[in-house]
Amino acid sequence: MKITYDPRYNIGYITLQEKTAQVETIHISEDMNIDIAPDGTVYGIELLNANEQLGRKNGGVLTVVNEALGKMEEIKLG
Repeated sequence: MKITYDPRYNIGYITLQEKTAQVETIHISEDMNIDIAPDGTVYGIELLNANEQLGRKNGGVLTVVNEALGKMEEIKLG
């Protein structure tokens, strides 16, 4: 999984899998689109107005938790 953020356009993208098939983008809300293949595989989630969704309310910090390893990492956004 990979999370990218473009502060110029305030767009985040969560890549769940690299695209190996033609995908359809489904508009979920004003702030979210999902890229999905015909077989139902979700390839990624696009976050519009990303700073609000990725932690701006938490002081601009994104917290990533690996529950299997019991580890947490905080990443400063923007």
